[in-house]
Amino acid sequence: MKKTRKALKYFAIGIIILIVFIFINNTSLFMDRESVEAKYLAHRGVHQTFAMEGITWDACTAERIYEPEHAYIENTISSMEEAFRLGAEIVELDVHPTTDGEFAVFHDWTLECRTDGVGVTREHSMEELRQLDVGYGYTADGGKTFPFRGKGIGLIPTLGEVLDHFPNQELLIHIKSDDPKEGTLLADYLEKYSVNGSDQLTVYGGDQPISSLKNMVPDRRVMSKGTMKSCLIPYLAIGWTGYVPEACEGTQLHVPEKIGPFLWGWSGKFHERMEKVDTRVVMVAGDGGFSEGFDTLEDLERIPDYFSGYVWTNRIDVVSKSNKE
Repeated sequence: MKKTRKALKYFAIGIIILIVFIFINNTSLFMDRESVEAKYLAHRGVHQTFAMEGITWDACTAERIYEPEHAYIENTISSMEEAFRLGAEIVELDVHPTTDGEFAVFHDWTLECRTDGVGVTREHSMEELRQLDVGYGYTADGGKTFPFRGKGIGLIPTLGEVLDHFPNQELLIHIKSDDPKEGTLLADYLEKYSVNGSDQLTVYGGDQPISSLKNMVPDRRVMSKGTMKSCLIPYLAIGWTGYVPEACEGTQLHVPEKIGPFLWGWSGKFHERMEKVDTRVVMVAGDGGFSEGFDTLEDLERIPDYFSGYVWTNRIDVVSKSNKE
């Protein structure tokens, strides 16, 4: 009986020591909070935002924008310029291959919602896309007025034009399909342009094109659901020790704010660990659905005190004001 009690005593002490170790090894409380500052990732540059209530993946968001507060249209060079001017560290943009070997910077799979064109975006040449009015379909009053109609002609740029225009800025390129060939095409395309290292460009999208691109350019920073799972699932199992799985190295993680607290070391220690293995951490709002962002000054109050990664925002024009207050 004495031996049993003694064994239980040592077992309890061991459990207490383990709990203390896990807490100390994963808490951010002892980090220097004064030097911590989150950075902004501007989704689609500066753009017109819209009501999210009842939205579906195939909704025409240009038909439900809020009353315009500025004249910028998403995925245009001027909108990216303004985002960087306002303090964005990274600007996200969307790309589609064209029939003449280019990549057009445009969000939608089809043209009817935003432009005066018709059909699938990637079934057109770049020359055809340049003729379109990218501001044609925007309305804030159910179609009574179209404030940007006639003001977006010729504003769809090529990815190459964007890269040339921002040679020293960081960009996040979104592949809009799950076609593995598209990853190969984009890898070949990017080889033509001189960029300042692999950190300048990150590519994300479907598992298949991202896998194809990564196979061709191993040092390119990428992200997909597959790369996220291969990192975070084993991290959830062993991250309490401080060990970072190899799959987490040199990648990018988009972590929904509702998921973050379940990750060992969230937020300061987690970011510190990922930073040491050259992995970028981006926090998105809510559960990450429909590109939710930290879009108001009130939203910024939810950013953890010790988070020093990137914050996803659809309103860099609004949240950048926090730096001026």
